[in-house]
Amino acid sequence: MRKRNESVTVEHERAAAAAAAAVPGPLDKGCSLRRSLRLPASAAAEGMKRPLGRRYGLWFRLRKLILWLLGVYIAIPFLVKLCPAIQAKLVFLNFVRVPYFIDLKRPQDQGLNHTCNYYLQPEEDVTIGVWHTVPAALWKNARGKDQLWFEEALGSSHPVILYLHGNAGTRGGDHRVELYKVLSSLGYHVVTFDYRGWGDSIGSPSERGMTYDALHVFDWIKARSGDNPVYIWGHSLGTGVATNLVRRLCERETPPDALILESPFTNIREEARSHPFSIYRYFPGFDWFFLDPITTSGIKFANDENVKYISCSLLILHAEDDPVVPFHLGKKLYNIAATSRSFRDYKVQFVPFHTDLGYRHKYIYRSPELPRILR
Repeated sequence: MRKRNESVTVEHERAAAAAAAAVPGPLDKGCSLRRSLRLPASAAAEGMKRPLGRRYGLWFRLRKLILWLLGVYIAIPFLVKLCPAIQAKLVFLNFVRVPYFIDLKRPQDQGLNHTCNYYLQPEEDVTIGVWHTVPAALWKNARGKDQLWFEEALGSSHPVILYLHGNAGTRGGDHRVELYKVLSSLGYHVVTFDYRGWGDSIGSPSERGMTYDALHVFDWIKARSGDNPVYIWGHSLGTGVATNLVRRLCERETPPDALILESPFTNIREEARSHPFSIYRYFPGFDWFFLDPITTSGIKFANDENVKYISCSLLILHAEDDPVVPFHLGKKLYNIAATSRSFRDYKVQFVPFHTDLGYRHKYIYRSPELPRILR
C-alpha cells in the first residue's frame, strides 16, 4: 500500500515538472515567441529570391525590347536602299486618304454646294477626279446644274485658279476645302483634282505622271476659259508639280498669268533632309541610304532649277512656323528666283507670315490679308 502511494506521488511530480517546463517563465516568454515566429532558412531564402527574380525578368524583357528596336532602326535604311519604291511611297503618301469615309463624287457633302465633280482622262488607263467650284457670285445659278453648265461657266468674266495640292489626303481635305471657299468668295473659279493614284483617281503615282495630269487639266481649262486669266497655285509637294508645269508651259510659250507657291521647298532632297520627321538625318550615310533612292525613283521636284526657266509673275507665301517645309527653304527659293534672268520683266514677291499667327503648314487661307495680297 505504501509503495503504491509513493509511485502515485512520483508520477504526479513528474507530470507537474513536465507542465512547468512547457509553460515559459516570465523572463523566457519573449525569446520563446521570437523563436516560434522565425521562418525556416529555406523559406526565407525563397522569399528573397521572388522580388529579385521579378526585377531580373523585367530588366531582361526591357533589354530584349531595346535590342529589337535597335535592330529595326538599323535594318530600315538597308531596306529602303534595297527597295527604293518604299521611299517613293513616303514622298507621295497617296495611300493616306484623309478625311476617311467621304464620297468625292459629292462635294456638296463638304459644304461646296456650287461645285461639280468631273472625271478626265489624261492618258489611256488613267482617270482623274476633278472638282470645279464657281465664284460665289454664281452660287445661286449653279444649283442643280449639270457638268455642261459648269464647263461653260469657265468662260464667264472671272479669273480661274488651278490648285495643285500636296501629298497625302485628297481634293476633299479639310484645309483644301476651306481654301476653295475663300478663293470662291474672292471671285475666282477654282479647279482642283487628285493626281493619278490619289483619292478616286486611277493610275500609279510618279512625278512625270503628276505633271502630265496637271498639264492636261490646264489645257482643258484654257479650252473653255477664253481670255480669262488663269493662275497656277501649288501647295507643299504641289509646288513641285506647279513649277514643273509652268516651266513646260513657258517652254511652249503658253505661260499662265501668274504662279503662286504656298509653303514651297527648293528641291525634294533638301526638303527630305530638313523634314522634322526625318529621324535618320544624322545617320551615317543618310544621303546614300535615303536620298539617293528618291532620285533613283525619278523624283526630283527641282523648284530651284525650274524657276530659272519660268517667265511669269511669281508669288511665294510661307509661314515662319511651318513645321513640315522649313521657312528657310521658301526664302532660299525666293532668292534664287529674284536673281534669275527669266523674271527680269515680271514681279517676284515673297510674303512671310509671322509665327504668332499660327498658320503653320496649311492654314494661310485664314489670313485676312490674303485678298489684298492676291490683288
